[in-house]
Amino acid sequence: MATAKPTRNDVQGALELAVFAGGRVTRHPLPAEGRVSLGRSTENDVPIDDSSVSRRHAIIHLGPPIAIEDLGSANGTRLRRERSAGPTTKLVELQPEQGKTMELSVGDAVNLGSTLIVILPREGAPSAAPGQGGQGHPIVLDPAMERLYALAERVAGAPITVLLLGETGAGKEVLAEHIHRRSPRAQGPFVRLNCAALSESLLESELFGHERGAFTSAVQTKPGLLETAEKGTVLLDEVGELPPGIQVKLLRVLEERKVMRVGGLSPRPIDVRFISATNRDLAAEVKRGAFREDLFFRLNGIALTIPPLRARISEIAPLARSLADRTASALGRPAPAFARETLAALEAHGWPGNIRELRNVIERAVVLSGGDTLLPEHLLLDAAAALPPVEARPAPAPAEPRPATAPEAAAPAGTVPPAEGAGGLRGELDAIERRRIVDALEQCAGNQTQAAALLGMPRRTFVARLSAYGIPRPRKGKATR
Repeated sequence: MATAKPTRNDVQGALELAVFAGGRVTRHPLPAEGRVSLGRSTENDVPIDDSSVSRRHAIIHLGPPIAIEDLGSANGTRLRRERSAGPTTKLVELQPEQGKTMELSVGDAVNLGSTLIVILPREGAPSAAPGQGGQGHPIVLDPAMERLYALAERVAGAPITVLLLGETGAGKEVLAEHIHRRSPRAQGPFVRLNCAALSESLLESELFGHERGAFTSAVQTKPGLLETAEKGTVLLDEVGELPPGIQVKLLRVLEERKVMRVGGLSPRPIDVRFISATNRDLAAEVKRGAFREDLFFRLNGIALTIPPLRARISEIAPLARSLADRTASALGRPAPAFARETLAALEAHGWPGNIRELRNVIERAVVLSGGDTLLPEHLLLDAAAALPPVEARPAPAPAEPRPATAPEAAAPAGTVPPAEGAGGLRGELDAIERRRIVDALEQCAGNQTQAAALLGMPRRTFVARLSAYGIPRPRKGKATR
């Protein structure tokens, strides 16, 4: 997705829509311009599973300016905005008339029925990515991270290709954005493509573009992301997931610096810097024949490995505070404080999903807390850190005796009760996690890679949890229930 045009808030970078519904937070990337429909029907660009939302509820118009239009919904579309009244401010609600649009600012909170939506800078945008503080500066406190970013500063000024390695959610996109902003291409676009999120045919069209009539739905010519990133940087996220056919074509682009649109007759020159990111061991993938060796060498001009969050304990508290401040602002609340026990629980957790998981936990905690202070029970992590990994976790056993003072996890409204035979707190946590996994699969139409990303969980861990909880692995394109 290419960098969005500046809004009247002067927020740079692509945008995403955060949807707070059913006790969960989901995110949907937004295009730089055009219309995005919202509603309960699956035919909408952003389907929202909430009975208070109409089948076709509203449309977001992306500009600038950004605006929202109510489509005659049953329960209304209301903008929550603070207004100054002398020395104080108050929260007011504005509602657009049917057929008319109401201008929005990035960060405004809007209610569709009882569902809350907020337009935010997309993860990886300079001012909002997990792992970044104010003014788009990464939060770097750990000594290993300081050395990594110092090396990245030196790499940024050279035209060399960069390969970023690390676990899912560790901050590879934040580092890629940092390299771009420190490079001579900083004034050019920063374009990110998730190679795991698209089928091979869509991936080819997105990367290379297509000519009109190249295939049935190609009603007009469309430049690919590599063309739109001219004089800028392209981040190929999850590059280890590239299908073999796309690997061949990408290698040709890297060697010739030319791109051929689907259905095109002649290649077009491009001036683009490539940064790739993956959580896979590409050298091992090369050995087993899943990744082309020549492409690996082309991408691996220099490799930078990002430590997992559990190895950067000194960064957990400031990251959590930054994420909580941002979520509270989107909800129209003051920034919450953290109890000392809450920070201790965060630092003791293993964070298999890294910063992405931390973001989900903090956003959920802010929504559940409803107050000024985040307490340990809002995290739902009190006992999770002490449990063995799901891959090694035995089947639920009868309840074992435990002290009367053992902490209890506060489950959000709408979560399922503990499964029969599940004992104590472990059974409750298992039941909650199983429900979240099933919900994520339903929301992603059975796509396991997308469902894992939605939960901030490495895909291998996600697949292991399917087996551990007895959830059938869905066929491609089929949602599980």
